[in-house]
Amino acid sequence: MPTTIPIRYINPVFRPPSEAQSLILPVTNGCSWNQCTYCEMYTAPQKKFALRDETETLDSLRRIGQQFPGQVQRVFLGDGDAMVLSTRRLMTLLQAIKEQLPQVRRISSYCLPRNVRNKTVAELTELRAAGLSMVYVGAESGDDEVLQKIHKGETFETTRDALDKLGQAGMTRSVMLLNGLGGRVHSEQHARNSARLANLTQPEFLATLVVSFPQGEERFRKSYPEWEPLGPQELFVEMQQFLQTLELKRTVFRSDHASNWLVLKGVLGAEKDRLLEQVAQAIAQPESARLRADWQRGL
Repeated sequence: MPTTIPIRYINPVFRPPSEAQSLILPVTNGCSWNQCTYCEMYTAPQKKFALRDETETLDSLRRIGQQFPGQVQRVFLGDGDAMVLSTRRLMTLLQAIKEQLPQVRRISSYCLPRNVRNKTVAELTELRAAGLSMVYVGAESGDDEVLQKIHKGETFETTRDALDKLGQAGMTRSVMLLNGLGGRVHSEQHARNSARLANLTQPEFLATLVVSFPQGEERFRKSYPEWEPLGPQELFVEMQQFLQTLELKRTVFRSDHASNWLVLKGVLGAEKDRLLEQVAQAIAQPESARLRADWQRGL
């Protein structure tokens, strides 16, 4: 008989690629902001934002601990907005994870910069000490004009402030940026200011994805009608500008999401020159750069 997981999931469920081995524990439904025009993750009707009932979540943890003793080592707090919970509620959940799943060695979540504004460095430090060790921050861009056009609800400074506070609290920060989000008109400033954001905050992890719209561009274009998508070569030029501007000390860099034509992996700044050589080859000789075919980029 198949095992029934005692967690009430509301599809679709999302997680970062690196959380493939994690228990996905929903503590909210959807995203409290959910106005970013590029994002299709939480637009389904059943994903209307709400906090999960605390009693239900604690009961799920208890039952998981009984059903899978000693088996769970990682927990990802879903959906898209766990940090919107109060520090008290997060501390209650973290303590319950420690009690019910004592083998857990990493707890992580998505994190909107706007929700960090409501927490002090002392509170974030308390959460880190209780086990919340890693957060994924979708910065998308460091350019204020681009951020305004996509209805991100953030600015360069609000994102920088959030990343600084998280860093001061000792949390590992994984920052995500969208290659091509500025379109042809704003490509250079998008690359330059996104690199500036990374330089000033020095995140532990940095990832780039290519902006894409599996469900169509209509919603995105309502607020960004002049946007023109970049072709592969233009995306490589933007990536070259981005990497050239980066001044990172020791950040793990990944550009290997399914959306990327060119796969890049390395540690910045130690491997910056090698990564730039890969990009230069993709620009000058794409036929020899081992690019992904379109069919390999299915999302």
